[in-house]
Amino acid sequence: MVSPPEIAFVAVLVIALGSELLHATRISRISLLAFGPSEKPALWARGAPFARCLSLAAAGWGLLTLLEINPKVYKAKTVEESEIQHIVIVLDVSPSMKLEDAGVDGSQSRRKRAFELMESFFKRISIDQMRLSLIAVYNGAKPVVVDTRDADVVRNFLDGIDMYTAFESGKTHLFDGLELAAELSENWRRESTTIVLLSDGDTVPAKGMPKMPKSVKTVLVVGIGNPTTGTFLDGKHSRQDSSTLRQIALRLGGHYHDGNEKHLSSETIGNLTAVENENPLKKLTRREYALVAVALSAIILGLLPVLLVRFGTRWQPGTQPAGKHSQ
Repeated sequence: MVSPPEIAFVAVLVIALGSELLHATRISRISLLAFGPSEKPALWARGAPFARCLSLAAAGWGLLTLLEINPKVYKAKTVEESEIQHIVIVLDVSPSMKLEDAGVDGSQSRRKRAFELMESFFKRISIDQMRLSLIAVYNGAKPVVVDTRDADVVRNFLDGIDMYTAFESGKTHLFDGLELAAELSENWRRESTTIVLLSDGDTVPAKGMPKMPKSVKTVLVVGIGNPTTGTFLDGKHSRQDSSTLRQIALRLGGHYHDGNEKHLSSETIGNLTAVENENPLKKLTRREYALVAVALSAIILGLLPVLLVRFGTRWQPGTQPAGKHSQ
């Protein structure tokens, strides 16, 4: 069924074309006076009648469309399900992370450095678009926060809370944390999850690397602690095992970053959290098209008379070329 705006478009177009035809007939009688010896306007100006007709018809369609549809009520921006990204932080909370050999000057604890890295990370992402999870890993793995939109909750746990007391003493098993991260993200949307592993290193077995589900887009392994000079802990030499962490990232098809001195680059963060947004043109509704039609029509109808007066013809009666004077 044809709607009133479409009927209005056709009706205005027919009336405008008829008016332009009548106007052209009258102009033809004085074409010599109006346009000079050629009796024709400038080439571009010959399309002005059609531009006027289409602009009038489009303006009528747009205005009637806006009158017909319901007003748009603006609300606070809501994040669509297809735009949500999940960040799963796997944090090494073993006692070695309390050693103070991290940072530019080597005076920060490894846990404090991990907090600063993630604080910088949070400041450079669209936090409303993210859902955050935190997994503590030591001699095993435990979920601390699961899929929250409140970054402050995660910050509180990252900022120095000793979570190693929740585990029995033993060796660090990073694979346990990665396995738990894979389980948490298994049912999330495809390629919507980034896993960030923060650790000073671990012994990696030859096999048994956790298999990431399709929901995981990438894994970022961030090394904490001095990678060259170690510190003794319980009679053992502890330093960032960068080669092991790089091997974990390689086997997971992810990326390794030495976070001891440098924060994550904005380019890296952008690549990790980028969302494939839908083409904006697909989001345009009948209302937006009507607004565009009215705006363009108003611009054309407003500028066209001025352009026609200034550039519609080269014939300028009553003037003489420069340098020529009557005798």
